[in-house]
Amino acid sequence: MEFVIIVALVVFLFILIISNIKIVPQAHAFVLERLGAYHSTWSTGLHLKIPFIDRIAKKVSLKEQVVDFPPQPVITRDNVTMQIDTVVYYEITDPKLYTYGVERPLSAIENLTATTLRNIIGDLELDSTLTSRDTINDKIRIILDEATDAWGIKVIRVELKNILPPREIQDAMEKQMKAERERRARILDAEGEKRSQILVAEGLKESAILKADAVKESKIREADGEAQAILAVQKAYADALKMLNEAAPTDKVIALKSLESLGKIADGKATKIFIPSELQGIATMATTIKEVFSTDTEKAE
Repeated sequence: MEFVIIVALVVFLFILIISNIKIVPQAHAFVLERLGAYHSTWSTGLHLKIPFIDRIAKKVSLKEQVVDFPPQPVITRDNVTMQIDTVVYYEITDPKLYTYGVERPLSAIENLTATTLRNIIGDLELDSTLTSRDTINDKIRIILDEATDAWGIKVIRVELKNILPPREIQDAMEKQMKAERERRARILDAEGEKRSQILVAEGLKESAILKADAVKESKIREADGEAQAILAVQKAYADALKMLNEAAPTDKVIALKSLESLGKIADGKATKIFIPSELQGIATMATTIKEVFSTDTEKAE
């Protein structure tokens, strides 16, 4: 019986010790209380707490966290009511202050964000609110970071997620955006048409240049052909004269060739023919011979 009690006691002590061994994971911290008062903050690693005396008051994540607050109604300086929802990025830098600094820290941050947002937007007009997001984000972050420092929280950044003006203003903005899109579309169409006309004009210009070059080339080739033909004729005539000179023709042959040329000239349409003096004697002789043959023919008849 005593052995059983001893074994049971050993098992109970073993279970008690094992249950009080705690491992703190990476990027976490445990806040430990001893007899109801803060004792220490456990960082990453293996820890042992005293049973029934020590208590883990809070397990804190040291990672960067994000909280999305619902839209808050705010009024601008020109009395326009809009809905703005914010996103806050923060991290816990002091687990002890986070545990004991404020009750419900996230609710405190939400209320502080809403109050700060109303104060900042209240000093701006609608147009400035819509175009100054970065400025508003920075102002809210600075104010929140200073206020939450006493809670062991560091606000890393704040983003205005949505800015929703009244319905009538949204409709006007949509119409303005639509008009702006249409204007840009017309500009793009006009630029496209202009570019198209430029390309067509350039095409016509290049076509005209090519046609002019073709005509020029044709005329050059035609003139070159005519020049070649003239050269060929002149060469043939020069070769004929050369051959004639080499043959040493008599005066009678020259006279006969002259008569042949004269005959070709007479076949033309000229009304007057000028006969060189060298050929006049030959022509007179030819006329006389013709008359003699004509007289003999008449007598024979």
